[in-house]
Amino acid sequence: MRQEGAWHAALGTDSPLARILPHFRVRRQQQDMAERVAGWLQSGGVGLVEAGTGTGKSFAYLLPALLCERKVLISTGSRALQDQILDKDIPVLAKAWSSQRRVVRLKGRSNYLCPFRLQRALAEGAAPRLARDLLIVADWASRTGEGDIAELGALPESSPVWPLVTSTRDNCLGSDCPEYGHCPVVAARKRAQEADVVVVNHHLLLADLALRVDSRGDLLPRVDAIIIDEAHQLADLAGQYFGQHLSSHQLLEWSRDSRQALFAAARDDAELGVVTLLEQSIEAWLALGQRVPGGESRWEWPSGVPQELVAGLQGVAAEVARLDATLRPLREVSKELEQCAGRGQHLAAMLAFFLDSAQEPAAVRWLERRGRGLLLHASPIELGPLLRAELFERSATTILVSATLRVGEDFRAVEARLGLAEVEPGPQHFVADSPFDYARQALLYLPPQMPEPASPQFTAACIEAAIPVIEASGGRCFFLFTSHRALQEAAAQLPRRLAFPILVQGSMPRARLLDAFRRAGNAVLLGAASFWEGVDVQGETLSCVIIDKLPFANPSDPVLRARHRHCAAMGGDPFRDLQLPQAVIALRQGVGRLIRSESDRGVLTICDPRLLSKGYGRIFLRSLPPLPLVQDIAAVREFWHNGDGQ
Repeated sequence: MRQEGAWHAALGTDSPLARILPHFRVRRQQQDMAERVAGWLQSGGVGLVEAGTGTGKSFAYLLPALLCERKVLISTGSRALQDQILDKDIPVLAKAWSSQRRVVRLKGRSNYLCPFRLQRALAEGAAPRLARDLLIVADWASRTGEGDIAELGALPESSPVWPLVTSTRDNCLGSDCPEYGHCPVVAARKRAQEADVVVVNHHLLLADLALRVDSRGDLLPRVDAIIIDEAHQLADLAGQYFGQHLSSHQLLEWSRDSRQALFAAARDDAELGVVTLLEQSIEAWLALGQRVPGGESRWEWPSGVPQELVAGLQGVAAEVARLDATLRPLREVSKELEQCAGRGQHLAAMLAFFLDSAQEPAAVRWLERRGRGLLLHASPIELGPLLRAELFERSATTILVSATLRVGEDFRAVEARLGLAEVEPGPQHFVADSPFDYARQALLYLPPQMPEPASPQFTAACIEAAIPVIEASGGRCFFLFTSHRALQEAAAQLPRRLAFPILVQGSMPRARLLDAFRRAGNAVLLGAASFWEGVDVQGETLSCVIIDKLPFANPSDPVLRARHRHCAAMGGDPFRDLQLPQAVIALRQGVGRLIRSESDRGVLTICDPRLLSKGYGRIFLRSLPPLPLVQDIAAVREFWHNGDGQ
């Protein structure tokens, strides 16, 4: 570990990076951040780092991780950042410092080939629509080194063949598998055990924590320190992993695996008929789910859904019990039947839990409709105590990094949400301000005389206000919405009103949509939640970001309502303590799409009049970069006329 102050030299004008990166720039904020990260890696504790856009935060934590003598786990929120770290950043740093530290990527089980399930699928044959994809997988399997399915670019991630040739925690045979010695998952975990730096994503990190909560082992190696980038996502994702969960996919997968296990054991048609009855009951339940009225996709369970949907699940539970009773006497016939019988007991218990009318005070039960699928959840109302016990108090060092952790000028909201307020000793803070000159590079335009967001005329007014901004900017715009309804209204109108290419989220995969946006050079991209963060378009191609409303969470969401009730019962203010901080962070993420380099210029437009008409609007404004604020469209035109951006 380098001595204090040495990080300014390591990332200064004489840095080894300057010899291999022709455009390397010295950033004081990056130097200071690296020094703080190195100190925490040495001394331990919890550190919160807000690193503004352009800081070079990845290098600022990766270099100390590579040069220290500790075993470090790095977790990212997005695959894009994980790929950037492993394929670009770490190779550059390792070359510059001749580092011999072993760095590996570890993914969840479903990202690796399962040789046993592949062999079984080939032996049993696949449906005609899957036969070609299965042969492609088999050919690749004979050549792959690590068995990471991302290697096989010839097949899309959505191919229905993948569930047949990968495993889940439920259907993996573990050490009883005849292919255990050739298992890519086992090999990947062995490499992670032997590595010095392990790079994962938040989903795997949280899955590991959830397994530990349930005393069901672990997925990740023990480490000395954890660095969590894109840490603003952690609390929301944690809600998906802690608690109880049951999905129609799990039930269908169990029925399919049970059918295959019974068929392989040459069982009679009566037993296979029980599987068919279960599958029919699940499909009937899914059909009911498609008929739930309203545009929402999440409802409190069971009070917020039609009674026939609850009755449908009771029918599923009866068929699960029938198949469970069929499988139990067959445990000794084969390992696969033994495993299916164990899964049946677990699924029957989960169904009984969700069909029990008794409420669990510490959790909220809710139903989610996702495509054709239905998912039941029992989510903890408070996540902080779980994260504190399973993450922050178990790790000697935990460093949380993001471009957006503060609300206003402090970290109190994120500390409360993550359970850090009770950690001893308390967390330490560091802020690395963005090096960008926002006063020169950007402008904040707030259209005047906008109706209130609740008005039926708001979206139409938003579109009218946006058109002159887009025209002044020559297209080159992200138009970000808080609802798909508003997005579709804009998608119907703007092609008739603008001469620029209009690209709409959902019309093609996100990566292709971004490629089309970059190639066009003057396009307008209409996006919702997935384009508010994790998207990096540098240069003149993106010179304008328009946001329709302040991104407050849907007040009808069952989890949000339950947390509001709990907050009020504890004497808090749900709006001030929960809704407002989350909306501020979400807005800051959306705004962060605009200026991505020192040479970028751009106009930010926010159509929501509450920024100026409500007292809390000042909190949003204080949380944004220091942009000059204007309310006259002429100032936007002048910005582009006087600048070099068009």
